[in-house]
Amino acid sequence: MRDRAPWDAIVIGAGPNGLVAANLLVDAGWSVLVLEAQATPGGAVRSDREVHSDFVHDTMSSFYPLAAVSPVVQGLGLDRFGLAWRHAPAVLGHLEPVSGEWALVHRDRDVTATLLEQLQPSDGEAWLALCELWNQVGEQLVGALLSPFPPVRAGAGLLRRVAAPGGLDVVRSLLLPALDLVNDRFTGPAPRLLVAGSASHADIPLDAPGSGLMGLVLTMMGQQVGWPVPEGGAGRLTDALVQRAESGGATVRYSAEVREVVVVDGRAVGVRLADGEPIRARAVLADVIASRLYGALVPADRLPRRTRRRIQHFRLDPSTVKVDWALCGPVPWARQPPHAPGTVHIADSVTEMSQTAVQIQAGVVPSHPFLLFGQMTTTDPTRSSPGTESAWAYTHVPQETVGDAGPEGILGSWDHADLERMADRMQARVERLAPGFSSRIVARRILGPHELEARNANLVGGAVNGGTAQLHQQLFLRPIPGTGRAETPIRGLYLASSSAHPGGGVHGAAGSNAARAALVGRRLRRT
Repeated sequence: MRDRAPWDAIVIGAGPNGLVAANLLVDAGWSVLVLEAQATPGGAVRSDREVHSDFVHDTMSSFYPLAAVSPVVQGLGLDRFGLAWRHAPAVLGHLEPVSGEWALVHRDRDVTATLLEQLQPSDGEAWLALCELWNQVGEQLVGALLSPFPPVRAGAGLLRRVAAPGGLDVVRSLLLPALDLVNDRFTGPAPRLLVAGSASHADIPLDAPGSGLMGLVLTMMGQQVGWPVPEGGAGRLTDALVQRAESGGATVRYSAEVREVVVVDGRAVGVRLADGEPIRARAVLADVIASRLYGALVPADRLPRRTRRRIQHFRLDPSTVKVDWALCGPVPWARQPPHAPGTVHIADSVTEMSQTAVQIQAGVVPSHPFLLFGQMTTTDPTRSSPGTESAWAYTHVPQETVGDAGPEGILGSWDHADLERMADRMQARVERLAPGFSSRIVARRILGPHELEARNANLVGGAVNGGTAQLHQQLFLRPIPGTGRAETPIRGLYLASSSAHPGGGVHGAAGSNAARAALVGRRLRRT
């Protein structure tokens, strides 16, 4: 290790969690070095003009409702560093192909309810009842989800709410699978599509417990705060995090790949870079997927036997294929919505969403993939010139492919041929709802599992959530049984990635939890 005094902390990875951790540690007066393997910061929060020089596209994530409700992100005051949020006229939309009607979430709940009531009498009232349920438990629920496990303070507040009259009904609603939740509460297809589509952002089957909670949280956050985007591109959120950290004294190095966490007598004492450079630190915070941290960055012989055994059962979430389009005009939807949504879910029905999830779990590439579709210029006019659209869609595919439910014979190698076939399949789904869409394409980019991982080593095989969101790998089971917190079996080493509780999403909680744990660890060590 080199002669200079050790850093108080090294943060591996300049993704959102790593940068949140760095900011909180410099706020506490620590000397902090952030090491990023790529030439630019951001992890999955980046934007560029690679598709077309006149269009800004987010390379991975785009909409940030979790950042909007996260007390961690909001507490950083990133507006002082140039971050501004923009909203589409409507949060979320789903164009039902048979009826040709739009299901919409508008940030005004009364507008949402009125639109749903027009489609199906009683569904507007049922939507407002769901909003009241969220009013009752939403703040405490989000606080519990984003707090270190166990969430003592927020959990106590949530328990007080559910202990009130009607509380058992609330608990039941939170535990229901998405299919049961939407069927119990709504009569028509529109609100069912909205909630089930939001639940499908995760890899929890729609008939499994946990999926209803996911759908409720994402939909109601959209109703409450919207699904905002950073003005100018996702990279502006990263820029603000970097500028804030550096203004507080942090150092960020790029093209600095960490090859090993150096462990001496069971304690992390620094890292070694790919070029052999050793760097000392009193604490190491790893914004690194768990399967790469345990056994790769930390040599297997430095880990307890039970950790080596348990990490073998760590499960990734499905792979991802993302397509970006530069369009010479707006998306020509067969029927224009009354309020243009930033995000559109594309699926024929809730049943089709459920079937698609089953196919992916079985290793089969879906013939009718569920799409998340983003209209970025609609949401943020700075993304491209007036009258054009910066658009994208992504879908999930199996980590290991055994077959293709479609006729094109996609093999699952995700080479150029596979990606072109999958992108054409996705584009055909959009074209069906927006005739003439393909004729407006100026440029197209396809990012498959290999491309995503090359841009961010945490996106192993194109998995974007740091591991499955299913219940067997959540809370104290995340990333492996007996953890659930940022502390690791190695003293002074903290897991700060989405592999840690509470999982994926740009909320900064995993980075915040790791920073808190490091600060507590320092105090305990001194004591």
